[in-house]
Order: sequence, then structure tokens, then C-alpha cells
Amino acid sequence: MDEKPFHFSSLFFFFFFFFPTVLSRSLSETPHTTILDVSASIQKTFDVLSFKPQNQTPVHQEEYLTTPPPSSSFSLQLYPRDSLYSSHHKDYRTLVLARLERDSARVDFLTTKLNLALNNTKKFDPKSIHTEIQPEGLSTPVASAKGQGSGEYISRIGIGTPPKPFSMVLDTGSDISWLQCRPCLACYQQTDPIFDPSSSSSYSPLTCDSSACRSLEFQLCMGGTCVYDVSYGDGSSTTGDLVSETASFGSSGSVPKIAIGCGHLNQGLFVGSAGLLGLGGDALSLTSQIKASSFSYCLVDRDATSSSTLDFNTPRPGDSVTAPLHRNSRAATFYYVGLTGLSVDGELLSIPSSDFDISSSGNGGIIVDSGTTITRLQTQVYNSLRDAFARKTRDLPSASGVALFDTCYDLSSKKNAKVPTVAFHFAGGKSLPLPAKNVLIPVDSDGTFCFAFAATRSSMSIIGNVQQQSIRVSFDLAKSLVGFSLGKC
Repeated sequence: MDEKPFHFSSLFFFFFFFFPTVLSRSLSETPHTTILDVSASIQKTFDVLSFKPQNQTPVHQEEYLTTPPPSSSFSLQLYPRDSLYSSHHKDYRTLVLARLERDSARVDFLTTKLNLALNNTKKFDPKSIHTEIQPEGLSTPVASAKGQGSGEYISRIGIGTPPKPFSMVLDTGSDISWLQCRPCLACYQQTDPIFDPSSSSSYSPLTCDSSACRSLEFQLCMGGTCVYDVSYGDGSSTTGDLVSETASFGSSGSVPKIAIGCGHLNQGLFVGSAGLLGLGGDALSLTSQIKASSFSYCLVDRDATSSSTLDFNTPRPGDSVTAPLHRNSRAATFYYVGLTGLSVDGELLSIPSSDFDISSSGNGGIIVDSGTTITRLQTQVYNSLRDAFARKTRDLPSASGVALFDTCYDLSSKKNAKVPTVAFHFAGGKSLPLPAKNVLIPVDSDGTFCFAFAATRSSMSIIGNVQQQSIRVSFDLAKSLVGFSLGKC
């Protein structure tokens, strides 16, 4: 990072006299408690297990414009992952445990991605890796897809000419977009027909000397065609040709010559979806390739059957709570947010703001990620937050911990529960109070609810999608701001 950490000592007198006034005004405007609808939350745990998704109705081709519209904005529908297929879990607890297992794999992937970026002290020269591989080099054992996969929200996007719609996983922690392609050396089960390159007039393999291929971390070639290879840390991976294709955004229009992966060898990933939409900050991401000045999404409740939208180049809501959007020059994929503190029940925790800074070496900081479920905080930060929350909930009956959750409650005897408000605090005294359902979540159908935060051993903290539910998150790339707006789904 070019920016240096802000030192409070240089402005001691300013903050001694002025900061308490700003802080007290911010905290006084934050509701101290919110109400958790326990009954409704428990009912959803039954509904999600009995939910039978409708067969995906093919989107008519005329709904996908093949030329850009007058406006430069694009919009796609956004759905929870479980809306693609019926759950095979016998009860809600096993569903939660499966989600948490995927989530741990997701965090491991992001941590590994960061560590590799930070340890790569020598600038990568793509010309130094120009390996010619043979078709048999793409063969590998295929593991069962059952229980694997990390993506938690999906969107429908058209690929090819004429455009055909595919369900793709939304991922702000990845850059390369890809989908499964024929012929398949190995493909997992998906709800849509597998993409056939021969059916698209705009399909074109990219050569190894193309700028997109040179942007890959590792460049491989097969018969002069660029080959990509991505692993996601949970035993899942995708390998195939890097190609140029047209991406269509429903009735919003289309963008030609987008570099995407055409995966012929895919192991375990994102069961039900056709592939992944990489919305990270590096050169190969969809946002970078369409030159988006902004994008936003609203993640509906994971157990809901409703949908929201993924929008590009649209203004953020006027009531958004904004925070600085920071970039890490050592890890360009991630979107870091300028968090300064946390509060519980209107009381700011004694956590130095430096605990949320990105260091000069690229460590630290806190990112906003669509694919991580549970917010991960540095151990000392998490302990402060958890202890403060536990002190404020002594009137709630406690329950044993579950998986990575160490703070749980038995709310089986309650229809509603008062929950102390947890709020994120940003520069300028701005704060984002979280709804109760973004703080305490059910882990079974018997009334056990757990505090939806956890500690991490990684240097990087993560704001997960449970905390983002029902909040429109806007990334203003042009102005380097992140906006949070409650209920703009």
C-alpha cells in the first residue's frame, strides 16, 4: 500500500477534545438493541429442508440483448445457492455443519491466496512460464462432488452468441470467470446444459501471447492455446482453455470479447451451478474487463426463496453508510474496507483502529467477501467482541458451542428475543448497525442460535455474507468507497 497508517499521537489534543463528541453522537444514533424473530427463524429452518426448486425455466433468447443498450448499466438476478437444488440433508443442523465446513475451506483458500501473493516478492514475468502441455496432461482423478463447493450465491448470465443463460456463482474473492464446457474430461453435475463452444459464433480461444493470457498467474499452453488452471483450497479445481466470449446481462445488454475460462476438467466445484463469476479487483475479473465504475449486490437471507440483483454502473442508494475502499497492492483481488471499530449495545469496544489497518508488508486489513459465510476477526478483536456481547446477553439461556461457534443460546422457549446491537464503525463517525438476524443465527430447528462471528489465525479479517444479508453493498470503484444500505434488496 502507498498509504501510511494514521497515527493518533500527532493529533492528540484534537481527538482528546473533539473525538468524544463525534463518537457519542454516532453511538447515540445507533439502536442499542434489536429484536430477533425467533419463531420465524426456526420456521425457515423447516422450510429450507422442504423446499423443492422448480425446474429452471429456460430464458428466452430474445430476453438477452446482443448489442449494448443506450445505458452502460447492467443488472442480473441474484439467488441463494440452495435455490438451485433440494437439500439432501436430513435436518437443519447437518445443513449448517456442511455450510460451515465449506466456509472453513473458503477461508483457507483466501488465506492461501493472500499468503502466496505476499510471499511472491519477485514480480511475476509471464514469459518465464510458457509451458507446452499435451492433452493427456489434463487428466486427473475425479472426486465426488457431494459435500464440496464453496459458492453461496448465484446469478444468471448469458454466454455466447446466441446467448444461453447459465447459473454462475458470485465471487468477489476471485478474478477468473469460467464455466464448464464440452467436451468434458470431467464435469460435475449442474442444473443447466453444459456449454457447447460449437453452438456459439463468438467463441474464440485465446493465444498464449494475448494480454489476457499474460495476466494469468501461471501461463500454460496447449497447441498454441492459452490454458488456465485454478484451485480453490478445498480439493476443488478447474482447468481448461482461456477464451474470448460474449457475456449477456439479461435485457440490460451484452459485452463482447470477455476473457473467460472454458473448463474441460472440473473437480467438485459449486454443485448445481455452471461455473463462477469472478468479481475481484484484478485485471481478469468481470468488473475490470467491462470497465465497471461501480457494482453492487444485495444478498437475501440464505434460507429465503426470494432473489435480489447484482448491478453494474448504477448509483449507490442515497442513504448508504460509506467507508473508504482500500486496495492492497500486494493482493489486488480483494476489496478492503476502512473499518475503525466495533460496538455492542451502543458501547464502543476498546480496540485500536490499527488492528484493522493494512501493514506496509500487505498483512492485516479487513475485506468484504461475498463467498465467506461467517465474519472472521483477529483473535484479540473477536475475543473483545464476543466477551462484550456475552456480557450483554446474560439474561439469555446459554447453550453448548457448535462447530466454530463458541457462543450459543437456547431460545426454544421464546418467540422473540432482544439482541444487543453489533455495529461496524467507519471513518467520520459513520456506523452500520446490524439486524439481529445478522448477528444470531439458528444452527438447528430446536431453537439453538449462535453468535455468527469467529476468530481467524490469518492476518486478514473478513466480513462474511451473514453480516451482509439484506444490505445492499456498493463498491464505488471510481471514488474508492464502499456503501452499505439496509433493506435495498
